[in-house]
Amino acid sequence: MQITQIEVYKFPVKLKKPFVISLGSFDYAENVIVVILTSEGLTGFGECSPFMPINGESMETAYLVANYLGKALIGKNPLDIEACSVEMDRTIYGNSSIKSAFDIALYDIASQHSGLPLYAFLGGKNNKTLITDYTVSLGNPEQMSADAQEIKDRGFKVIKVKLGDDPEKDIFRIKAIRAQIGDEIPLRLDANQGWSVDSAIHVLNELAPYNIQFCEEPIDRWNFMELSRIRRESPIMIMADESCCDHHDAKRLIDLEAVKSFNIKLGKSSGIFNALKIIRLAEHAYIQLQIGGFLESRIGFTAAAHLALASDNVIFCDFDTPMMFCEDPVSGGIKYGQNGIVTIPEVVGLGASIETEYLKALTGFTIK
Repeated sequence: MQITQIEVYKFPVKLKKPFVISLGSFDYAENVIVVILTSEGLTGFGECSPFMPINGESMETAYLVANYLGKALIGKNPLDIEACSVEMDRTIYGNSSIKSAFDIALYDIASQHSGLPLYAFLGGKNNKTLITDYTVSLGNPEQMSADAQEIKDRGFKVIKVKLGDDPEKDIFRIKAIRAQIGDEIPLRLDANQGWSVDSAIHVLNELAPYNIQFCEEPIDRWNFMELSRIRRESPIMIMADESCCDHHDAKRLIDLEAVKSFNIKLGKSSGIFNALKIIRLAEHAYIQLQIGGFLESRIGFTAAAHLALASDNVIFCDFDTPMMFCEDPVSGGIKYGQNGIVTIPEVVGLGASIETEYLKALTGFTIK
């Protein structure tokens, strides 16, 4: 089998309201769709959501780099994912986001060829309930409390809260949210690198009584050597996100005994191929895992959900952003049920696509 054609599309989608974190505010998901066609008639879909403050890519740069990657993969065997991954890395360093879109499309093809759903192709079983949180954007305490109440009223059983612009305000924000929604629903914190080491330890100790499951990336990613100190002095579990992009980062953090959990995102790892390496390392080191993402549609998060079924170490899911979109052009894919429950279609391959007519209305190019 050979790759005979690759289509790449810019895929901007307006959000229902701004998504605000300590690294910036976002009104659109500015994504890229990759469609790979093969000599045997199989078609694979992939997607990435470039996130400039984290992976250093934008929709425009990803769209440009996709041309180099596509030309490198034309004529290659899509079933030899390792060779395709090596070829992409040989073509250009970094650019993990756009590489992940190609990677997902390749896994879609390979799992279709095997006659298995993607999760089964990855060695997983559909034997656990996937439950996503829903995120409260960073803002004033009154708005954040109101947003948390709305999320609770919608039936979500876990709420994620964006923090990181001011330690004392962050403490007040969580106290205000708890005063609004009560103590029953667990909270997940994400500082997006917003605190100093001492501030992180202070905040996390202050928030210990407030039923917090974990805190993602409390300090600057480059300062990962200090994570082990925070882990020792924090009563709340620390989860590496921006400091854990690929398996090399994961190995480093494990050796340092820096954290007890990782957040895997396909847009950081360059896709499923490297994400599986992180999972294997985590399994041996008894590291708990969350599968998350950026601002992907249900294409990207369907791939993430399949990955979540590939290991018992995946405990947490953060799949909420497609519910923030003003439109949903995806056919098939994951479905959102009551209480944040996420279900995967029992079909071969990824099981998610976008209709041709919708794609043709987007800006795109084709490589043959």
